[in-house]
Amino acid sequence: MTTDPRKAAYEENKLAKKLCRLAGQAIGDFKMIEDGDKVMVCLSGGKDSYAMLDVLLKLRARAPIHFDIVAVNLDQKQPGFPEDVLPNYLRNLEVPFHIEEQDTYSIVKRVVPEGKTTCGLCSRLRRGILYRVADELGATKIALGHHREDILETLLLNMFYGGKLKAMPPKLKSDDGRHIVIRPLAYVPEKYLEAYAIQENFPIIPCNLCGSQTNLQRVAMKELLKSWEKSHPGRVESIFKSLTQVTPSHLLDSELFDFQDLSLNVSPNEGDKAIDEGFDSSCISTENVQLIQFN
Repeated sequence: MTTDPRKAAYEENKLAKKLCRLAGQAIGDFKMIEDGDKVMVCLSGGKDSYAMLDVLLKLRARAPIHFDIVAVNLDQKQPGFPEDVLPNYLRNLEVPFHIEEQDTYSIVKRVVPEGKTTCGLCSRLRRGILYRVADELGATKIALGHHREDILETLLLNMFYGGKLKAMPPKLKSDDGRHIVIRPLAYVPEKYLEAYAIQENFPIIPCNLCGSQTNLQRVAMKELLKSWEKSHPGRVESIFKSLTQVTPSHLLDSELFDFQDLSLNVSPNEGDKAIDEGFDSSCISTENVQLIQFN
């Protein structure tokens, strides 16, 4: 059975539109890109960064503002890294690019004991190099390809192992105050990016550091989210939505809400009602619930 080429083209365009809509919404919501910006798109060779570059190019073509794009890849000198793939890909797109060669692979392998997680050291080394390169290129924004599930996995990791209610921000200022980092794919589900990578036939380059570690806690968080979504469709989107609707008075952080000075003389802003607001009572199972009468 042959596939109707018109239908196939329609479906491909439909997915691209979804990605552009979600990325455009995130960019607008958090004012990620402004007129005159020079956006340094960090391209790793993975599906997420390829899609981010593609989407930003599409959005730039029809944006009411002007901004420049420069793609940057950090060649960490991993064994077997195909050095010609990204330059050839970017030349075909006619996108300005810079390849930064730094042997962070050897440093990570030397410093981190065998069997231990390499992500922490690797990310810190990459971050410092990318900040320097951004200065050298005159970039005003640094774009990373993290998506919706990356943000949720970080939220769970911080809760389960760090004791913090903290996720991955869509936009942040670096500790030294000199760089703005943006995540245009913050609203995009990973499954869209997986499908888009297949559709566009991106020349994916696997990572021999992160990709070779099967015992990462982040992998466990990813599987947890998948299992929740499978058993309760819509749960992942609900958790993600909760990050946009925070009620500080119903948490326990005195830095966020002044519990000390809360009194009857202070007008309530988020009182009893906020406990049940938006809660679907149909989700509550009444099985095995005992009614207790207080005298």
